[in-house]
Amino acid sequence: MKNKLVVIEGLDGSGKSTQFEIIDRIFAQNNIPHKSISFPDYDNPSSALVKMYLSGEFSNNAKDINAYAASSFYAVDRYASYKLFWEDAYNKGDLILASRYVTSNAIYQMVKCDKSEWDSYLKWLNDYEYERLGLPIPDLVIFLDMPIEISQRLMTDRYNGDEGKKDIHEVDVEFLRSCRETALYTAKKQNWRIINCSDGNSPLPVDVITERILNEINKLK
Repeated sequence: MKNKLVVIEGLDGSGKSTQFEIIDRIFAQNNIPHKSISFPDYDNPSSALVKMYLSGEFSNNAKDINAYAASSFYAVDRYASYKLFWEDAYNKGDLILASRYVTSNAIYQMVKCDKSEWDSYLKWLNDYEYERLGLPIPDLVIFLDMPIEISQRLMTDRYNGDEGKKDIHEVDVEFLRSCRETALYTAKKQNWRIINCSDGNSPLPVDVITERILNEINKLK
């Protein structure tokens, strides 16, 4: 598997981080040369504007920050991560496993645009991050689709019932519903693989979702 970039996407509370950690561990146990990356890169100063945005310093309403400005916050963080931490591994041929990527802008920022502008936003995003910034194009994007009602319960459990710990995206249920719409729209446009993560009422077992993710990744070989 050479020069492959696999992205695991999902809305907040979809189980994305859990699956990312499991897949990373499986790759390590099987001695698969890989580099795991996660966005935003909160451990580095490149995420400063993202932190300010998510904490509500610009506005407590995510929709007040226009799609192109907010997209740039995340794009700069990704560019810094690529140049500093994984460009060499990618060029060497290691598998890159990413939790979130350029694809997250298509979910969380495109939602701020009128539907008539979605296609032009996606065209702008691809040109900006892949062409002008030179970030690698994913070989596979896996979207973990979890109903919003279930993901909200999971996030409440994650924060031990403290709703105040949610960021401006996580706390806005209607915003997340709209984000699911943009995610499914982009998935169809860009051929993402969608994995249903619930039976409609409860999350599927973690190992079942993991197996489905691995099946998609194995198709790349």
